[in-house]
Amino acid sequence: MSRIPLPYNPKVLDLFQHPKNLGKMEDATVVAVAGNPACGDMVTFYLKITDQDVIEKASFESYGCAANIATSSIVTEMVKGLTLKSAWEDITWKKVTEEVGGLPSIKFHCGVLAVGALKRAIRVYFEKKGAAPDWVPKDHTFEEKQALEEEELAKMLSKRLKTEEEKK
Repeated sequence: MSRIPLPYNPKVLDLFQHPKNLGKMEDATVVAVAGNPACGDMVTFYLKITDQDVIEKASFESYGCAANIATSSIVTEMVKGLTLKSAWEDITWKKVTEEVGGLPSIKFHCGVLAVGALKRAIRVYFEKKGAAPDWVPKDHTFEEKQALEEEELAKMLSKRLKTEEEKK
């Protein structure tokens, strides 16, 4: 069976080959992991947040395809200097997809995943503070639910591996 390469545009390919803000951030205020078990993509987002709830820096680590890396990279660029509220409300997977110049429809989930990781990081930040503002909904957003799938899968696999090791 042969695989036909996906028709990525030049901007996606450039962000894939030369991602912005790639790497672990040692002084991050908050870290969030997101992933999609269906495709195997995973991303970890790091945010450095000021006392005024402004995103000072953002970086990411990725295990995934070109679209996953490109969308994660562009989100880290889009959020710099934004308040958490603005990042939550204004950064959508559709805007991310537009910002990278479009994606093949089979790769839209990568934009969803990147935004899910961002929203997950913001929610975790406020959970650490002990209270979320009213603009953070009580229920997880669509993007967060996608991001949480990987975490649940990882817990399940870890538990299964421990059980199998104990049987040996």
